[in-house]
Amino acid sequence: MRKKWKKSILTGALTASILMTNVVPSMAAAAPDGKMPAETMAGSMALGSDWNQWQKDWEEIKTDWTQIALSPGSDASELNFAWYSKAEEGVPKLKIGKGKSIRNAKIYTATQTDVKDVNGNPVENVEDEGATYKANKVTAKGLKENTTYYYSYEKDGMWTEPEAYRTKDTKSFHFIFVGDPQIGSSNEEKAKKPEDIKKNSFKTAQSESVRSDSFNWNTTLEEAMAQTDDQASFVLSAGDQIQTNAKKVKDYSVSEVEYAGYLSPDILKSLPVATTVGNHDSDNPNYTYHFNPANVSELGSNGIVGGDYSFTYGDALFLMLNTQDTNVAEHQQFIEKAIQENPNCKWRIATLHQDIYGSAEHSNEPEIVNLRYQLVPVFEKNDIDVVLTGHDHAYSRSKMLYSDGEKTIVYTDDAFDEQLEKDLDVGDSKEMLTTAPANIKEDTTDPDEQAYLNYLNQIMDADAVEEVKKEGNAVLNPDGILYMTANSASGSKFYDLVPRKQTYIANRWQQDVPTYSVVDVDDDTLTINTYRTDNNEKIDESFTIMKADIDKSSLKNAIDSAKAKEEKEKAAYTKESYQIFEAALNGAVAVYNDKKATTQEVSSAIRALAEAKAALKKVQVSTTTQVKKETAPKKAEIKAVKSTGKKKVKVTIKKSSEKVAGYQMKYASNKKFKHAKTKTTTKTVYQLKSLTSKKTYYIKVRAYKNVSGKKIYGQYSKVVKVKVK
Repeated sequence: MRKKWKKSILTGALTASILMTNVVPSMAAAAPDGKMPAETMAGSMALGSDWNQWQKDWEEIKTDWTQIALSPGSDASELNFAWYSKAEEGVPKLKIGKGKSIRNAKIYTATQTDVKDVNGNPVENVEDEGATYKANKVTAKGLKENTTYYYSYEKDGMWTEPEAYRTKDTKSFHFIFVGDPQIGSSNEEKAKKPEDIKKNSFKTAQSESVRSDSFNWNTTLEEAMAQTDDQASFVLSAGDQIQTNAKKVKDYSVSEVEYAGYLSPDILKSLPVATTVGNHDSDNPNYTYHFNPANVSELGSNGIVGGDYSFTYGDALFLMLNTQDTNVAEHQQFIEKAIQENPNCKWRIATLHQDIYGSAEHSNEPEIVNLRYQLVPVFEKNDIDVVLTGHDHAYSRSKMLYSDGEKTIVYTDDAFDEQLEKDLDVGDSKEMLTTAPANIKEDTTDPDEQAYLNYLNQIMDADAVEEVKKEGNAVLNPDGILYMTANSASGSKFYDLVPRKQTYIANRWQQDVPTYSVVDVDDDTLTINTYRTDNNEKIDESFTIMKADIDKSSLKNAIDSAKAKEEKEKAAYTKESYQIFEAALNGAVAVYNDKKATTQEVSSAIRALAEAKAALKKVQVSTTTQVKKETAPKKAEIKAVKSTGKKKVKVTIKKSSEKVAGYQMKYASNKKFKHAKTKTTTKTVYQLKSLTSKKTYYIKVRAYKNVSGKKIYGQYSKVVKVKVK
């Protein structure tokens, strides 16, 4: 039974009608936004050569709209795909099976949609001869746990090289939680009107910023995946995948270069992402074309990018809310329907973009607070365990919070614009801050400023903090909800923490460095650990929510789960943290074997074991550092190139003297390789098809190795040219 308590209803000039407009907060004139350039990130992580190579590769990637995106299916037995193909190529297929030969493949014909803007006009790629596209979607079904599959799909009239996808365990699993990649946000030339994007300076700045942000995004994903020993089942993104709003600039192709950067990491070819709609995603239907979420509802739809959606994984129900539509009644209807359809899921995790319990520059804005007081009663009524958010570009973790949903205050959106701006304003200073100044002092005599400070005090929600049963950083059977706000995963933009830490905040962090969280879920526990990307050090203590009956059967389950970790993963952790874990495990076993153990002793043993398990600290070896220790393949060599028929060319590669995973081939009809196409092969003989007759093509190849899930490339061969028959 949930405990109940009442909040006072605030009245007076600050109250207004229920907010039903889109939440698009106005930013105060705070300190300059922080950001992490890729060059700086690469320098701090010894990734200089990777960054140099990425800058070269980017020239090809930036015009490619056709990269594939994987999304979680309705449950772990399904996997969703989405990709663009050129309109004239017909309806493509996708096949998935076992082994690189894709044995016993299931073949799916894509469901197609024209890629159009909100006015129904085809969206053209001016960088690729005005090509128009179809959006293709496929759902692969019948996948089995802990199994490696390979998939291939039709692109440019050919089957792509097979990509591996491994299903994971569903009884105990990991997922990665990130916020606001917002690829392109590091661009200083923010596009706010149509003429802005026509400037050559904007186009150059956009390309360079996307190149930088997507390099960092790639790095964060690789480090996060390595943190899970390559066992994460999926990524959960709290919104704002990209930067540039289409509605402002009247151009629905302008953000496609940003999506090209967002989808560019190799790791995303085998790692699904559950995306949340952010305010930078919500005005352009290309969000719906690039992603294929499961169970999309019309409830919560803003009319452009679809509504709420849900999926299950193991014993967890994930509720992904499009709160760019603030019709809370629809979100409530969606949540209740999803729970009714999945009544036995032990964990309920909701995700939305706005940081309704954050601690940076957005968190005190009235429109964010309004949304809080409308959504929280819905979450509490439906026994949500965790709410994951973004938007604030700074990390925060709340205390366990619970109310009875009777706080009916609503503020007008612009009630404190002047005070918010003044409080955070740094004047002419260019100093990069991580915590904003507090320019309005507690002893102010100005009535408006006093009202503002009173407002800040009211929305700290001190009376919502739940007193929980706690053992270290593990809470047992809480009534309340945990609210997490993610920092930027790409470093494209950081916001300062507000100067007055809210009462509802347990911990917060901002050092202008990208971060990510790893969430571990099993039968009885949900644990969150959060790390900075550049060195993989924790920025917060581990935090665990436990759901368990206090009896010996629950203790036995906890011991069995811990022993499984002991047997499999001992070498991955530091000696000190593992000694603490072993002591807790031995103590739990002793309590279990003690026939006279009290309920209190059993409870303490369960919590202590969960705490020690959550606090295990991995040996900090960056996946990128491991990669650097591997020798890149030798420079490749083309043995022969011959036009074998109309529109065909056979390329023979000299076999490498060392073991390599395969070869990447780039070809174009110009020496500068503008609009070049790329093919990947594991063989030394490859046939290029569908070329233009009587035209001269330029070809080069490079070998690659697979190291820790990443392709490590050697140098390109000399360029060879051939005239097609």
